[in-house]
Amino acid sequence: MFDLALWLQSLAALAAFAAAGWLVSLPIRNVSIVDGMWSLMFLLAAGVYAWGQPALGTRALLVLAMAAVWALRLALYISWRNHGHGEDFRYQQIRARNEPGFAVKSLYLVFGLQAALAWIISLPLLAAVNSTGPLTALDYAGIALWVIGMVFEAGGDAQLARFKADPGNRGKVMDRGLWRYTRHPNYFGDFCVWWGFFLVALAAGGWWSVIGPVLMSVLLLKVSGVALLEKDIGERRPEYRDYVRRTNAFFPGLPRATGARGGADR
Repeated sequence: MFDLALWLQSLAALAAFAAAGWLVSLPIRNVSIVDGMWSLMFLLAAGVYAWGQPALGTRALLVLAMAAVWALRLALYISWRNHGHGEDFRYQQIRARNEPGFAVKSLYLVFGLQAALAWIISLPLLAAVNSTGPLTALDYAGIALWVIGMVFEAGGDAQLARFKADPGNRGKVMDRGLWRYTRHPNYFGDFCVWWGFFLVALAAGGWWSVIGPVLMSVLLLKVSGVALLEKDIGERRPEYRDYVRRTNAFFPGLPRATGARGGADR
């Protein structure tokens, strides 16, 4: 069942969380902190949905646990990865394009926008948490897809972190482990996680929540994920082009014809 009042309550909570993050970003001049907040926005929305229920069924508890594991891991990883590196170059470019006055504009261009996106994408969580019915085969299919997503997302992040920590890999392209089968195992993992949430929501009758994973897929493939990262990486790091020729961009697959190993740090 779609609960409009509860969905709007989550929007208010997300807006308040985004505004708090914006206030923190002002004195440090670093809006990159929103990346660490991104997954927590979904956990906050799920918490609001759970708070509004008179009782939580098995499906709701399961989805809350899945959302917490995904959100906390991703938030901790991104915060650790970004610590001490200053504002990400993507946000530096946004800042440069929107001066003067970016300090104020970032409230809606960065923090408000991400809160609005998270609000829409969180619809499968609303459908699943707002259900007390028994688990079905569709739920288990969603859980399985979520597990696959976590393996690719967390596994890909861990492999890349180890790769970058080795000074001997400086200037090389990461093309090992999961990165041998897809150039973006972490993004593919995120894709699976959210379609897994949708299958659980669908088992609860929440077919209308499909807009959530569709929007997430568009972001991952066409906006802030693959398209943005690879927009000019071949020009900046020529050896990456060989990696592109032999490795699928998103969906995993066996490597194509073997070429020379890369020479650009991702």
